[in-house]
Amino acid sequence: MSPHKVALHGQIEPDVFPEFVVVSEHMRSVMRTVQQISRFDANVLICGESGTGKELLARIVHQKSKRQDKPFVPVNCGTLSGDLFESKLFGHEKGAFTGAIRQTKGRFEQAHQGTLFLDEVSEISLPNQVNFLRVLEDGCFRRIGGETLTSVDVRVLAATNKDLAAEVKARRFRKDLYYRLQVIPISLLPLRDRREAIPYLVDAFLERFAKIYQEHRVTVSDDAMQLLMSHEWPGNIRQLKNLIERMFLMASGPVINVDDFPEDFVGGT
Repeated sequence: MSPHKVALHGQIEPDVFPEFVVVSEHMRSVMRTVQQISRFDANVLICGESGTGKELLARIVHQKSKRQDKPFVPVNCGTLSGDLFESKLFGHEKGAFTGAIRQTKGRFEQAHQGTLFLDEVSEISLPNQVNFLRVLEDGCFRRIGGETLTSVDVRVLAATNKDLAAEVKARRFRKDLYYRLQVIPISLLPLRDRREAIPYLVDAFLERFAKIYQEHRVTVSDDAMQLLMSHEWPGNIRQLKNLIERMFLMASGPVINVDDFPEDFVGGT
């Protein structure tokens, strides 16, 4: 059976895999949810382990929405804290702090009429969560060092690899923000729980790398595919993609065999 693929029509970075392979009932259910909410602007919380494709799914949600021709602005919350978080999201006025030599728009303004994607949303500090929640509720904010309220029309998609309900119970994440973000919750299973997708992913990755590097297409032997199927994939689809790219570039012939696998991978199965 051929997999169902969701094309993104080139609206993603070149290093992101541009198709979402749907071969399991779990992924078909995920895509049914995406189709069902495509007409609405409700906030979506995507949960799943690192490497399961949360940002790619967020891009698909954006692509299928009425905001598809407007900006999709990703933010990695894990790299921001304190004033840096607020400066990145809300922007700042000239002279607001040392080094603020010009007025700068934040990610909310950059995403106006489009979609703001917050990755690792669980990493937002409790003090930053307060101001962030206020923007979600009111749709307006002040730049750092500014007095004028700025209004924005933004849809928020968030992602986390943590159990946010547990974070709420541990008082590391605000309950009101949690409920505001997870109007529509979507969970992505790890690759080890949807192994049936592996052959399709491998095939699609090999096809893509042949185009990127302008080389002849290679295939994977049955034994090599069995090894890929039996791996636990702690890094999920991202780990699989990186391995296939490595093996594609290092392939000495038209077929990848078990002997071609790197030692660090074989030792980790």
